[in-house]
Amino acid sequence: KLAVEFPSEDIFLVTASPVIKAVTNFKQVSKTLEEFDVEEQPSSLLEKRYPNIKVIQSGVKQLKSDEHKIVTEDGKEYMYEKLCLCAGAKPKLILEGNPYVLGIRDTDSAQAFQKNLAQAERIVVVGNGGIALELVYEIQGCELIWAIKDKAIGNTFFDAGAAEFLIPKLTAENREAPIECKRTKYTVEGSEEEERPVVARDKLGSALGPDWHEGLHLKGTKEFSHKVHIEILCEVKKIHSPQEFMQLQRTSLAFPKEEKNVEPDEVLWPVYVELTNGKIYGCNFIVSATGVVPNVKPFLDGNNFAVGEDGGLKVDRHMHTSLPDVYAAGDICTASWEPSPVWHQMRLWTQARQMGWYAAKCMAADALGESIDLDFSFELFAHVTKFFNYKVVVLGKYNAQGLGLDHELLLRCTKGQEYVKVVMQNGRMMGAVLIGETDLEETFENLILNQMDLSAYGEDLLNPDIDIEDYFD
Repeated sequence: KLAVEFPSEDIFLVTASPVIKAVTNFKQVSKTLEEFDVEEQPSSLLEKRYPNIKVIQSGVKQLKSDEHKIVTEDGKEYMYEKLCLCAGAKPKLILEGNPYVLGIRDTDSAQAFQKNLAQAERIVVVGNGGIALELVYEIQGCELIWAIKDKAIGNTFFDAGAAEFLIPKLTAENREAPIECKRTKYTVEGSEEEERPVVARDKLGSALGPDWHEGLHLKGTKEFSHKVHIEILCEVKKIHSPQEFMQLQRTSLAFPKEEKNVEPDEVLWPVYVELTNGKIYGCNFIVSATGVVPNVKPFLDGNNFAVGEDGGLKVDRHMHTSLPDVYAAGDICTASWEPSPVWHQMRLWTQARQMGWYAAKCMAADALGESIDLDFSFELFAHVTKFFNYKVVVLGKYNAQGLGLDHELLLRCTKGQEYVKVVMQNGRMMGAVLIGETDLEETFENLILNQMDLSAYGEDLLNPDIDIEDYFD
């Protein structure tokens, strides 16, 4: 976007990764909903397309904001007129530096995971967001203990009702063939390993896109397809090596079978997980899918950034940080303007793309001394994804975020087919969750955006016999 706005200026993209992530097959589904693929490409493609862009492959060691320059890992210095920090976030690992604890965030970590899984008989997955949900669904031939701190699965995206709707899909033995993937899958440049420099563990690749598990072979050593046991309302208390576990003189549990007494485990495992509910399970390794923290560390030293409660760099409605000529966008930043009543920040690819595009517009407006309005994409929170082979659309305050007790829910559910939930406040639609092919996203998007009083319709709003789309067209 910057290259287009300033064709005669030099634009430097400083990245630690040998490849760049490009958005391809972009599709505007509705006014605020977007679908796109994320593809890894060599940086030379970007430089070919925009002759004023130069890609510098190096990590950033230091930002000297008072001198308007950055220092890269290889000791070089670059002066800037305007700088936008888009360094993303890094996985919040439950334990740093333990070889049996894997985080999944970028292509390299996804591949390491695939290698480990091929030899695994049992793994423990910790976390309840998007990556955990997809993993648990995709993995086959391996016992899987899933530890979540909430009462129901997928708490980031939906409520207990939606979780109930999805659970049968998780335990079904015979899977339907996945819906043909419309997005480009990730393949790593070059044949298997050769050309790709291995990124050291503390170096971060860029975040995986929406279909990251496509094309990975996620199968363990066992013949059965799917065995998942969910431990709710618990977190990891401690991780023990086999030696530490022996010294504890406690029993670890075998994989729970149907509601029978849980038996002690006879096998000696490479690592043991003690949960806060008192249970101990042995496993081959642990996947930590417990969210991300903004990757601000390289930039804080010697700079007086205002930092949000979630650890991100605070930005105003023009994506400015608290330092002159420094902007931030995506997972690294914390939106600190007064948001629209039906928008909130969530560290997702869709928002990263919107923020990046809008930050470039703001940098251009500032450089030209023009004023600019907040972009329309921040009017309504809207995200479309796929879980357990269902299309999932979340709109507005879909989990009644911040609405307190002053709201009501309308529900419609057809087992195995669709789940529709609407969040209402004072007769107005504030949010919705749509699972399955409901075709209601555009109608609901409009009803949330225009805040029409719907109290006259009551429960009929979700009556399947009433064609609501035609009604509000």
